[in-house]
Amino acid sequence: MTILVLCWESNLCNTLGFYARALRRRGVRLVCAGPEFALNGNLEDWLRLCPERPSLIWHPESDVPFLPWGLASVDIPTACFQIDTYAYTRRRISRSMLFDLVLVFHPGYDFKFREAGHPGVEFMPHAIDAELFSGPELERVYDVGWVGQSEGPIYRARARILTELSKSFRMNAVERRYSAEELTSIYRQSKIVVNIGRDDYPQDANVRAFEAMAAGALLVTSLPSELTAIGFRDGVHFIGYRDEAEITGLVRSYLTDETPRRTIAAAGRELVLREHTYDNRIHTLFELIAGVEKQRCAPARSWAEERVRLAYLEYFAVNGTLDCALAELPVIAQRSLAKAAVGSAVIARAWARRIPGQIRNRLTRAAGLARPKS
Repeated sequence: MTILVLCWESNLCNTLGFYARALRRRGVRLVCAGPEFALNGNLEDWLRLCPERPSLIWHPESDVPFLPWGLASVDIPTACFQIDTYAYTRRRISRSMLFDLVLVFHPGYDFKFREAGHPGVEFMPHAIDAELFSGPELERVYDVGWVGQSEGPIYRARARILTELSKSFRMNAVERRYSAEELTSIYRQSKIVVNIGRDDYPQDANVRAFEAMAAGALLVTSLPSELTAIGFRDGVHFIGYRDEAEITGLVRSYLTDETPRRTIAAAGRELVLREHTYDNRIHTLFELIAGVEKQRCAPARSWAEERVRLAYLEYFAVNGTLDCALAELPVIAQRSLAKAAVGSAVIARAWARRIPGQIRNRLTRAAGLARPKS
């Protein structure tokens, strides 16, 4: 099987890298973009890279906004990932209409996408690479383990809680960045992992929650949690808190009482390793590919060209690729002045968002030039 991936090979890192590894373990050939391909190039040029007809064209939500023309008409199933589905949901729904299969990583959003008119949406939560969490048990030298970002306006609660925990418990160096292998080692050496979501989405069942349980640490996370919608139970597979004032007491209690800590941690680990590995996800993906091979259900396949191009324009504009967005505008205007007006407004808003950043950059450079040399 061959899958055409709409990104560079170097973009296949973190979550996407684990998916790529799992696919390749199953014998799938992944064909990524070469450096010569434009972000808004023609899909037919991409397909010539493939030694055989791909079984799927996959838009993985990488940090480079590739969106080649022809997705709404190609005679090959298409799929996209929507990983942080809770962020910019309306925009995600809009661009997902170009694809036959949409995989959302957070429960409940599959219903929102379907209500918006896309019949081919499936929920696929985060997962772990089981190979990273195998091997003999390590000594659990940390009371509490933590890996992740803690700076920025959406992580104020996280920074506050970590500061308090570090006063009372032995922890790893929480300010450090860790590789996937180092993260695994930290969690496998931790008795407890406290998972703290973003301030704007505290219920997040993020990948760290799955990794903590896979490592055999007791996961402590906030309630309500998306984990309960995925099949995990508070008090059985993890421990939940409703107020951050509870956290220190819960951690101290489960450090003191080892038997329930180990029992709950073992149950969480067993469930993750049984149902939530990347190999499990690839098995599901293969089943879904077989379904979209029979029925191509991207709504954009039945749209007029100007509407399809408007979706492209919006995608490029919100991702800051304004030259690609502007390239769509004349073609839209030839077919629909009303949609051209909509597209112009989208581009104008994108320019308005860019200007404050440009001003800040120029002021920063000017301040640097004005600073006297030492």
